[in-house]
Amino acid sequence: MFYYTYILKSIKDGELYIGYTANLKKRFARHNKGLNIATKPHIPYKLIHFEGFLNRVDAKRRETYLKSGWGIRSIKMLLERYLKN
Repeated sequence: MFYYTYILKSIKDGELYIGYTANLKKRFARHNKGLNIATKPHIPYKLIHFEGFLNRVDAKRRETYLKSGWGIRSIKMLLERYLKN
């Protein structure tokens, strides 16, 4: 089984959401159906980045890092050209 850390971007207002899951396709669909309280106000979303991991702990650690100050800076550098659009 693989685990994924992912970044969504709201088409509505450009807000970013970072999460992790074992089933990326299902989780993405749940976000866009409004089944997540944190993301519901910003639907619809585009999946703009994901990373795969062999275990849940590593995926969760990556999510925690990406939500930190240094992680947000990393996201902005990694996706600089995309986020300008």
